Amino acid sequence: MHPILFAHLLQLFAIFAFATCGGYSGQLRLSVDCMEKARSNLSIGVDFAYPFRLHQVSFEAPACEGIRRERVFLTGDYSSSAEFFVTIAVFAFLYSLVATIVYIFLQNKYRENNRGPLIDFVVTVVFSFMWLVSSSAWAKALSDVKMATDPDEVQLLVSACKIPTNKCGSVHGPRWSGLNTSVAFGFLNFVLWAGNIWFVFKETSWHKNAAKLAGQTSEKQAGTFGQQQYSQGSFSPPSEYSQVGGPTSYPNQM
Repeated sequence: MHPILFAHLLQLFAIFAFATCGGYSGQLRLSVDCMEKARSNLSIGVDFAYPFRLHQVSFEAPACEGIRRERVFLTGDYSSSAEFFVTIAVFAFLYSLVATIVYIFLQNKYRENNRGPLIDFVVTVVFSFMWLVSSSAWAKALSDVKMATDPDEVQLLVSACKIPTNKCGSVHGPRWSGLNTSVAFGFLNFVLWAGNIWFVFKETSWHKNAAKLAGQTSEKQAGTFGQQQYSQGSFSPPSEYSQVGGPTSYPNQM
């Protein structure tokens, strides 16, 4: 595949990765049914979003004691993994964008002294590794976010839900299709960048020198083999009639 086309692919999938993660917002709803129905709230909405600092997300729930209400906070801070993932996606997009411009408009400068291909190769290897690390970290963090925002788990944080006479339940949970897609795009980006290593390596002097050395070696082997064939074909053992002194004569026997 041509490097320019590959660079466009890398840009596209990087956009998908950071857009599906960085642009996410979700909501869960739970109900608190107090023994005194007037104090109940059967639809409590809890909104959260990227970068998933859940310990800063709060909602109000009835205490089921008079008109008092309590403020409840979710648990967990998963911003480091989410921001790391999005940062890698943004920088990968920017680098592939710059690489596309260089491939199109600065091709001669790119190949000058072979520095461009070497730098491109090293950066591609680094981004491949970073995509693998960030996608793995974000996949683990997403699993923890799902657990922390499960309505059945959140209702355990409400004091009124710990009293047997009150009934708490989940109305609906968050939708995870967007974040699941972000993880898939993260690992897909790793595959694309890892595959691009070969195409970039082919442009470096390392590959060209290795190919040249392999060609010279094969030529030498072919020449040596040809000489051996020629030597074997031109050699023939001497016959008894070609020996010096002619054929062997036997004396007349009496």
